[in-house]
Formats: sequence, C-alpha cells, structure tokens
Amino acid sequence: MNMIKEQTLEQEYVAAKKKSAKPMLWISMISMVMFFAGLTSAYVISMKRDDWVSFELPQSFYISTFLIVASSVTLFLSQRFLKQDKRQLSLITVIITLLLGVGFIWQQYVGFNQLRSIGLFFTGPESTVSTSFIIGITFMHVLHLIAGIIVLFVVIYNHFKYKYKSDDMLGFELGAIFWHFVDILWIYLFFFFYFIR
Repeated sequence: MNMIKEQTLEQEYVAAKKKSAKPMLWISMISMVMFFAGLTSAYVISMKRDDWVSFELPQSFYISTFLIVASSVTLFLSQRFLKQDKRQLSLITVIITLLLGVGFIWQQYVGFNQLRSIGLFFTGPESTVSTSFIIGITFMHVLHLIAGIIVLFVVIYNHFKYKYKSDDMLGFELGAIFWHFVDILWIYLFFFFYFIR
C-alpha cells in the first residue's frame, strides 16, 4: 500500500514539474528581454553624447547572424525528425546545430578582434562609449549563447541515452525554446546596431 502511495506521489511530482517547466522558462526569458531592453535603451540615450563614435559593424557579425539563423533551422528540423521517430536524423541535425552555435561564438570573437584592429576598444584610454556598448552588449549575448551551447550538450547527451521519444520531448522542447530565443535576441541586436548608429 505504501509503495503504491509513494509511486502515485512521485508521478504527481513529475507531472507538476513538467507542468511548471515551460512557464518558468518563459519567465526567465522575459527577464532576459528586460535586461537587453535596458542595455539598448542606455545605448540610445548615450548616442546624444559629444564623444559618440559611429562605425560599421564588423563583417563577422553578418556571418555570425547567418550561422545562428541556420542553427535555428537545423534545430527545428531535429525536433521535427524526433516527432517522426527519425532518431538518427534528429541527432545529426542537433549536432549540426551545436557546431553552428560554436561557429557563431567564433565569429563574434573575430568581430571583437576586427573592432580592435581599427582602433575600437572595450576599455582603456582608447575606448569610446559606443564601442564599449556594442562590445559589452554583444558579449552579454555571447554569455547567453554559451548557456545555450551547454543546453545543446545536455540535449545531445539525453538523445544518446534515449530519453526523448516522439510522445515525451519536454527536455528537448525546453532546449529548443531557449535556443530559438537566443537566436531571435541576436537578430534583434544585429538590426538594432545596424540601423541605430
């Protein structure tokens, strides 16, 4: 009798945990949106300063934008393959997503170096408010993307362990929602920096 009661309580706990997982993720993403909205608002206000410097976005930021959009496409395909029980294709496309994400981070690093090569620095006597903002905001996004990379590693690990099925994909779905969110966030930042200089 006690064993049945314990199993029932455990099932209820798992069901409650699953039910609250997506709302908790959405709440954390809303807080991230507010954080970046604050940073970009400060950027707009600071543009009125006399020492504001305008400059072209590094070429690598364009490449990284392509890579992160492509990564969202491959993750979408991976999720679709998993729903169709095509596990091998799903695993391959989620690994491609991971590689595209790493490529994005590399291109961001290249972009920081391109800014430095034309004399634009984040800190120090040669830094400007505009470069400090763009590098700082971009770096904060990269930190969120690194969290996304960790999430993808967890998804890949669980994929190998056969934890996802076409009728039980919550962990995969949570990872995909976060990854797509980070993708959309970068697209917003890219167009923000492109049009507001």
